[in-house]
Amino acid sequence: MDANTSTATEKARDVTAPPQSAAEVERPTGKREHVQLKLKRIPLDKWDALVATFDGVCQEMTAVFAKRRWPKVDLEPVVMLNKGEAVAGALVMIQRLPLGLAKLAIVKWGPALRNETGGQCQAIYAQAIDLLVEEYAEKRGMMLSVMARAPRRKGAECVEFLAWRGFRRGSGLLFPERYMVKLRYDDKVLRAGLLQKWRYHLGKSEKEDLVFEHAAPDRLPEFDRLYQAMADRKKFPDYSAYDTLPDLLASTSEALRPELFFVTKDGQLLAGAVIFTAGRTAVYLYGATADEALPLRAGYFMHWQIMRWLRDNTGADLYDLGGTDGFQGLRQFKKGMVGSTGIIAPVPPIYNFASNPLALFVGTAAYAARDAVQQTKRFINWMRTDMARPNQER
Repeated sequence: MDANTSTATEKARDVTAPPQSAAEVERPTGKREHVQLKLKRIPLDKWDALVATFDGVCQEMTAVFAKRRWPKVDLEPVVMLNKGEAVAGALVMIQRLPLGLAKLAIVKWGPALRNETGGQCQAIYAQAIDLLVEEYAEKRGMMLSVMARAPRRKGAECVEFLAWRGFRRGSGLLFPERYMVKLRYDDKVLRAGLLQKWRYHLGKSEKEDLVFEHAAPDRLPEFDRLYQAMADRKKFPDYSAYDTLPDLLASTSEALRPELFFVTKDGQLLAGAVIFTAGRTAVYLYGATADEALPLRAGYFMHWQIMRWLRDNTGADLYDLGGTDGFQGLRQFKKGMVGSTGIIAPVPPIYNFASNPLALFVGTAAYAARDAVQQTKRFINWMRTDMARPNQER
């Protein structure tokens, strides 16, 4: 029995919530190798090719995504060099606040590390944060906002370090949990890790003569029709970045292009999914099913096949299923898929740092105003009778 197999009976791990403030944590301990990094800005058109080689890459830190998703912000790619080699990086978004009073420097899901398994990871991350603070908060007088990814394991220290470093906890998500499947098991162990009810539905689906396909990008119009039909049927409020998908699929970096998958029966399209596969964490971006998919349990069949495909064809060791947007049915499906071996972890809230009191005041007020607008929109959607209402307890 190998090391992976021996951990198959572990329970899914709920990583604990991040600390509220720097006062709640002591200085992170543990031996760290010394590294001396230098920060360097690089041209935007060079960023995607570089970050595609990073273990910590995700779609939201790519230029092709950010230019479409946030067209009004200035994008500044920066890398952290160790002896001339890029070991970390971030796509910093510069947001100008009203009346020109201040600017925000936003690092979303970063800084990303080129190698997440090396012995210097903690030291590199800590010094990357120091360099961002020096450049954006101290030299340029901005409020620096860091949005970390959901931790891949217990003991991940990024949030603890941010709090100790003097960052203040800011806005968080209403339903922050992310559901992540561990991929590096053989079929027997991977299947045994699924919760019993999920395995039951999967077994039923495998008797329905369903066909799994890895599709070419030019079949996106088929997925789009399926996605739009499902959105009209289920009436879910869509807060996603779905309009960025054509840009991602047309990325000049092949590694950053998402993969498209379909499930059919007798030639009829039943289910589809779009998966980001670069880096060590594959991400479920979008999925859709037809009316006929439910009794055939096509969604179970599709995700099982995707898990196996990712294991066999990518370097990812986790499959991030995303969140639930507050819908209990999604939570049950994803929790069953995470099973006894995966990870359920919250996306940390934003952490903010400013050396300039005015930047801190204006930046904090800007986030408060944004949160108020978002809460109003959610309330309006909740009141609408033609929209599905979130039913998951917070």
